Amino acid sequence: MSAEILRIHPDEPEQDRVNYVVSCLRSGKVVGMPTDTFYGLAVDPVNLRAVESIYHIKSRLKHKPLSLLIASVGQAYELAREISPHFDKLAERFWPGPLTIIVKASSRLPLRSTANTGNVALRVPDSAIPRAVVEAFGLPITATSANLQGAPECTYAACVRDQIGDRIPVIVDGGPTARSVPTTIVDLSGGTSWQILREGAIATHEIALALQS
Repeated sequence: MSAEILRIHPDEPEQDRVNYVVSCLRSGKVVGMPTDTFYGLAVDPVNLRAVESIYHIKSRLKHKPLSLLIASVGQAYELAREISPHFDKLAERFWPGPLTIIVKASSRLPLRSTANTGNVALRVPDSAIPRAVVEAFGLPITATSANLQGAPECTYAACVRDQIGDRIPVIVDGGPTARSVPTTIVDLSGGTSWQILREGAIATHEIALALQS
């Protein structure tokens, strides 16, 4: 059975359609939706059955944690503990935007959602649709890329449909994504140290400059 395609305005998401996506998430469904980099797979991160389904859909290795999209910096403090002093500098400089920050996860998140690492990867996307969904949902949503393991990431809804449209019930079509490069990932889970795990849309020297300011 092919996924339902739900069109939502990329800049001014229609509230009734956002509410429909939220109802899907609350019922444990997996929803494909755009971010500011690639299309991602969204589920309720505290619904372990829904989280498990993402690993199955993507044939993803189960030791890899899923990143989460949030709507504000304040929400990060609800999901993290022992936050590094570097966090505020990076969040103020690069959020909303293509920066994923890894921090220690609070006890609110199930270990399965962190792939038993005890860490969580957070991001405020520069994209109205996922932020509207998170705000209406009242919880973060997962953001792993909506593609099969080893296949190219998707920058438009038809790509998601072609790759995994028979594996998920709903795909939000918000048009092409603003970027075609992945987020930069910074690991701040080590206390006062920091490490670039992946250089993407934000260059390493920009991270270093922000932390020196």
